[in-house]
Amino acid sequence: MLYYRDMNKEQLAEEKKAIDAAYAEIREKGLNLTMARGIPAPEQLDLTINMLLHCLDGDCKSKSGADCRSYGVLDGIPEAKELFMEMMHVGADEVIVGGNSSLQMMYDTIIRAMQLGVLGSEKPWCKYDKVKFLCPAPGYDRHFAMCEALGIEMIPVEYKKDGPDMDEVERLVSSDESIKGIWCVPKYSNPTGITYSDEVVRRFANLKPAAKDFRIFWDNAYCVHHLSDDHDHLLNIIEECRKAGNPDMVFEFCSTSKISFPGGGIAVICASKDNIDFIKSQMAFQTIGFDKLNQLRHAKYFKNFAGIKEHMRFHAAIIRPKFEVVLYMLEKELMPRGLGEWTRPKGGYFISFNAPEGTAKRIVTLAKEGGVILTSAGATYPYGKDPHDSNIRIAPTYPSVSDLRQAMELFCVCVRMATVEKLLGE
Repeated sequence: MLYYRDMNKEQLAEEKKAIDAAYAEIREKGLNLTMARGIPAPEQLDLTINMLLHCLDGDCKSKSGADCRSYGVLDGIPEAKELFMEMMHVGADEVIVGGNSSLQMMYDTIIRAMQLGVLGSEKPWCKYDKVKFLCPAPGYDRHFAMCEALGIEMIPVEYKKDGPDMDEVERLVSSDESIKGIWCVPKYSNPTGITYSDEVVRRFANLKPAAKDFRIFWDNAYCVHHLSDDHDHLLNIIEECRKAGNPDMVFEFCSTSKISFPGGGIAVICASKDNIDFIKSQMAFQTIGFDKLNQLRHAKYFKNFAGIKEHMRFHAAIIRPKFEVVLYMLEKELMPRGLGEWTRPKGGYFISFNAPEGTAKRIVTLAKEGGVILTSAGATYPYGKDPHDSNIRIAPTYPSVSDLRQAMELFCVCVRMATVEKLLGE
């Protein structure tokens, strides 16, 4: 089979006729599917349904003696802390257990920094003329939307195979005092699936920022979300920062959103003890305490980190076949035609697809018209501007395997159509 780039105009025109027919045939099926976000499938949510039924059985007291139905315990009950202490390899005084959303904890952390400052700040961030964040891209669109909403200027940084371009990160951070933070999804990164190498993590820990109040926002959302036993490993950034003499430089976030329930999990922020004490002093004005009954449910249900790891094997068994379908279809339909590049992650929730340059928006539009909603082209870049109009985030977890097969059939036809159109100059 010829690569599209090697076809002449006549061959491309003939190929377009075949693609048009295939596209019309798929549209007649009346597909109505969404692959826009990394959402657990209903079968995954069913795994923890018993947590809501008889998990507490009237026992609402923490082992600390706190009545979890009432006020208090700002930073989380001991049982919930212990779950995350083992999972994140931190101490009890290095973690705050919050509500159901790590994204909300990230937002609150930035808002507090903007209005009140962070440990070591000379003044709140909002008092500076400019606040900038480095944004490795392609990255998580909600991180970028948060910055845009708050007027934080975003500076894109390219990804390498083992993480962000650290030469560029080091250069920028050390030379510009207005750079106050960087977004990182260090394990099975959204959307690339990359896990940062040991060297990259150590270089982060050894950064020498011009801003004394610079912070790494380490969104470790997929720390236990492996697809198999052959999984990636990530160095402990908090430990590495401590070794490097920068103990206060990182805020790490995590949640059970894709472990138990996205709408009813528990989330944490991990940081140095001094950072945590400072954050707690600010949080005291915000809340008297988070949902301790939910924290207790999680602690009783999972019991310990071993229970979480075993539970994640059931998640992997559900979603691994879906990743395999996506990769199979891409390799079957696009690889022989020389179309696109894609990641093969060992975990997380996404596959990152790089279409031929200048075709991503057209592909997403064609897919939508064919009945499949994808993440908007450009969403994985700051301000929604992909400089190559190439990256598309594929989120395979929610549809059934059979639906996903149809969705990927359409997707591959859309890639072929958009590429032929571009080569023909249409």
